[in-house]
Amino acid sequence: MDHDIELRFQKLQKHLEKDFGPGMDMSAFLFLVGVNELGMGHQTFSKQQKMELMHIAICTLLEPYGHYTFEGRDADLWPHFKLNQQLPALNHQQQQHLLKEALLDYFIKNEYYQE
Repeated sequence: MDHDIELRFQKLQKHLEKDFGPGMDMSAFLFLVGVNELGMGHQTFSKQQKMELMHIAICTLLEPYGHYTFEGRDADLWPHFKLNQQLPALNHQQQQHLLKEALLDYFIKNEYYQE
């Protein structure tokens, strides 16, 4: 486990909790990224739409690693991605580490957070 990534992620988490409230878990981060990528602002989403937003987030976060390619938006303006390569088999800890690293990159790249 890379302690640097963990410490950096904890700082990001504290930073975002100032705006979005305490207790943000990985699902909250993914939902936030999905809503941001959808680009339609705050609205009420169905359970299915929330799952789709989290999928959009994962595709967006893993696109720089070459796993997905953005294909475009459908008639309702929802983004769609093509799977380029399967992720290698990762245990839960490895998955969390990859997502934390990708979230840090995402928020820094999009200038929502500075270290």
